[in-house]
Amino acid sequence: VTIDIGDARRIHPPNKQEVGRRLSLLARAIAYGESVVASGPVYQSMRVDGDKARLRFSHVDGGLVARDGASLTGFAISGPVGVWHSARAEIVGDEVVVSDEQVAKPKAVRYGWANHPECNLFNREGLPAAPFRTDP
Repeated sequence: VTIDIGDARRIHPPNKQEVGRRLSLLARAIAYGESVVASGPVYQSMRVDGDKARLRFSHVDGGLVARDGASLTGFAISGPVGVWHSARAEIVGDEVVVSDEQVAKPKAVRYGWANHPECNLFNREGLPAAPFRTDP
């Protein structure tokens, strides 16, 4: 995943060293069987808890973090009507809790679902979460 490296004005990411580093981690894990953290968080499941959606991820290893300690960005939530709203998201333990005051009954969540999204959910090893949507 290189969603955090791109530049909206260029087709190729300028920080090619980081792209290469991430690809080498995948090669070491898959081709050579090394026990290295090779992936950032990957969406696993969603559970509705009142007016909030609680998301779980695989590949969290040392935990979830917001890059640079900022508030989480890049999340949207919808209710039964299917209207999407930019959402507030926070890390609570090993989950991300997503909500918006306009959505009383969450139906779906999206992350990084834009042409040039601002996304900052990472694992502690410094690898970014993959974009996802919970609706089919």
